[in-house]
Amino acid sequence: MSKYDDGGWNPYLAGALVGVLAILSVGITGQFLGASTTFVRVAAAVEQVVAPARVAENVYYQQTAARLDWQGMVLLGILIGAALAARQDRSFKSETVPPMWADRFGPNLWKRGAVAFIGGIFAMFGARLADGCPSGHGLSGMMQLSVSGFVSLTFFFVGGLIVANLIYRRKA
Repeated sequence: MSKYDDGGWNPYLAGALVGVLAILSVGITGQFLGASTTFVRVAAAVEQVVAPARVAENVYYQQTAARLDWQGMVLLGILIGAALAARQDRSFKSETVPPMWADRFGPNLWKRGAVAFIGGIFAMFGARLADGCPSGHGLSGMMQLSVSGFVSLTFFFVGGLIVANLIYRRKA
């Protein structure tokens, strides 16, 4: 057992349950899993308060009008489900800097926050550029045996491996 293991859920079981969820999502709602558009809708809602004229003339925001839809509910479900699962298996803890990060880069909260924020910008830019997120392209695309789903998920994994290796590789 690694010193970073929190005793959480088995990843194979969790993956199988996500697969069941994806099938149920299509069967019950007719919608495939995905959530990247929700963040654009939240941005549109915030900008609607600050600069409503800009939102009114922005074609992109008009196509993704601010509303709570099934994707927003999926994100809320992920948040609530993750909290319940962590409580259930007693792995819930509040930490400002993950131990693996602190071991490699130190415990500076601002440094960790800045890197996470910048990483989030890149992730959302990529998701919008690809017209979908890993859950949309990867899970739902692969469920449909879509070539683009397989290609996208392959690149998500390869990109993740490269970045994780750059950030967390062992010091010589």
